[in-house]
Amino acid sequence: MTATIQVNQRGSMTLPKALRKSLGIEKGGVVMAEDAPEGIVLKPAVAFPVEMYGDERIAEFDRADQELARHLKRKTRP
Repeated sequence: MTATIQVNQRGSMTLPKALRKSLGIEKGGVVMAEDAPEGIVLKPAVAFPVEMYGDERIAEFDRADQELARHLKRKTRP
């Protein structure tokens, strides 16, 4: 499928509904744009949120790991 897309003053483009549907791109979906020798290549993508862990959150993980180790140690005793 080929589509002509106009770039607005803000630099935004809207993919036509038929194109979004054929690619499986839903509302709020993510698209990767890649510079290629033949031009711009758009591909459906998936994005996952990333959490940056601070010292306090890392300490929570460490405490949970220690608790799990104690629990597992109790379960494996004869």
